[in-house]
Amino acid sequence: MKILTVDIGTGTQDIFLYDSNLDIENGFKLVLPSPTMMIHRRVKRMIQTRTPMLLTGHQMGGGPSAWAIEEAARAAIPVYMTPDAATTLNDELDKVEKLGIKIVSVEEGKKMKVKNLELKDFDFELISKTFANFGVSLKDLGAIAVAVFDHGNAPAGVSDRQFRFDYLDERIKAKNSLSAFAYPSTSIPKIMTRLQSVADSAGELPCPMMVMDTAPAAVLGANFDPVVIKRQRKIIVNVGNFHTLAFRLGDGIEGVFEHHTGEIDLPKLEKYIRALADGSLKHQDVFNDMGHGALVYGANPFEFGRDEFDIVVTGPRI
Repeated sequence: MKILTVDIGTGTQDIFLYDSNLDIENGFKLVLPSPTMMIHRRVKRMIQTRTPMLLTGHQMGGGPSAWAIEEAARAAIPVYMTPDAATTLNDELDKVEKLGIKIVSVEEGKKMKVKNLELKDFDFELISKTFANFGVSLKDLGAIAVAVFDHGNAPAGVSDRQFRFDYLDERIKAKNSLSAFAYPSTSIPKIMTRLQSVADSAGELPCPMMVMDTAPAAVLGANFDPVVIKRQRKIIVNVGNFHTLAFRLGDGIEGVFEHHTGEIDLPKLEKYIRALADGSLKHQDVFNDMGHGALVYGANPFEFGRDEFDIVVTGPRI
């Protein structure tokens, strides 16, 4: 059985092709520029030549792509976006237009004679061609699994940080498991618009597809480490390029906090981990520090120096 797994981050998309006929160490791996970085580079080249641009397609990861698009608009270069693509910048399209970007319908876009860039996080056709160039076919896949970070579509006037944390809380209470953040591509909650865009952009696939939030996916993956999986009580931290998320695991999920990686240093991270362990961490401690927030569910705290538990750290910024 073959399973294509793709983790789409800010800087890279990390691709692993699992093949049950091979030792896992011999599975094929690709580390490529992330889609948002690819768009960033293309837009930056168009800024240099002052080329008018039309951005179509789907909502995708922001960050580098959004920064470049906004820079083009500030430079008074004509920038047009279709509604779905424009949600890459903001779910509220009036705020996108205030940046100097004109929203046009898909039909209007088809008639425009400007440079067109298609936005999407997951390009199965491109990945398939890359593998095919090395003699590896993806036509016999059993499943595809894709992970992206999704703030969710917060209603107007609601903090996207608070909205995401309310979502984390709801999922943990509904199903106290890291798998609560994974969905078949046919059963994605409506509020998770970036996950839905991944499914929409995938096109016709040869097999079923699962999508998941990147941060819980990283923690879930770390938990499969042969040493980590033996420990019943642990705190697993994923230090990503943009976001840092930690889960306290014991009797299920006992606590969680999420912050912006750029807003924390090592002493602050240690402080938050200790507070998560002993149960003293409060939501406002993290939220008021420009993070997403914190939740503690377990009544049985971890005590440093007395309890036997592990702290596991993964991610590109460790």
